Amino acid sequence: MPRSPLIARSLPVLKRSVDRLRTRKANLALVPTMGALHEGHLSLVRLARRRADKVAVSIFVNPTQFAPHEDLDAYPRTWKSDLAKLTEEGVDLVWAPTAPAMYPEGFVTRVQVEGPATAGLEDRFRPHFFSGVATVVAKLFTQVRPEFAVFGEKDYQQLKVVTRMASDLDLGVRIVGAPVVRERDGLAMSSRNVYLSPDERATAPVLYRVLKDAARNIKAGDDLASVLGVGCARIAQAGFALDYLEVRHADTLAPVRSITEGPLRLLVAARIGGTRLIDNVRV
Repeated sequence: MPRSPLIARSLPVLKRSVDRLRTRKANLALVPTMGALHEGHLSLVRLARRRADKVAVSIFVNPTQFAPHEDLDAYPRTWKSDLAKLTEEGVDLVWAPTAPAMYPEGFVTRVQVEGPATAGLEDRFRPHFFSGVATVVAKLFTQVRPEFAVFGEKDYQQLKVVTRMASDLDLGVRIVGAPVVRERDGLAMSSRNVYLSPDERATAPVLYRVLKDAARNIKAGDDLASVLGVGCARIAQAGFALDYLEVRHADTLAPVRSITEGPLRLLVAARIGGTRLIDNVRV
């Protein structure tokens, strides 16, 4: 039977736990999560296990990345199930702080990020989001002190923001991106998929199909604007409220006008019912 991981809920316990794991100079990987773990999260844990001697997973639903109208209170919290999954995966440490432990009374500092964080994608619809992400991730890095951290490519703009921040601030953490994990019908795995009604769940894979078709047509030489126009129409016809469908430079997230302008990434965000879904594919 797998051994249960160390569990830390306060900074003193976390420090002792990390020091204990680092005996014999073991290197440490961190997988930051907000819990409600699914196979996509577990794929990050497995990648970390292959690359590090010890693996820590953080579970913290970060209030600073939610706007007042968003789903902080409703966000799924499944502690017992999460812990069972992490135990099965052989995780060494779970850092599950309370909100007051992360943001004690009088906390006033935020990390302000630009570059990929101001690319006009998620930031256009959630202007508060990346400052909240950068702040909590910077704290996690200084608390856990990992050699590297694993983030999923599903949140592609977030991956680029965190990578830039870690480099710019000399945090000493190497960021590793992991491929999107999908359901059998192509829907990107997400904790928010539980919000979908049966009809919405049946429609949701349209986003991935549009991305795949658009990537294929762009590689075949079709005009970018025309490809995106067709994709937007298909998404709307399926019943989504589209936030964006964009093709961007894969590294900088800068807008592009042709396939010759560098490696490309297609990114989409759309709402169906009360659920907002995001996805992306390489071109």
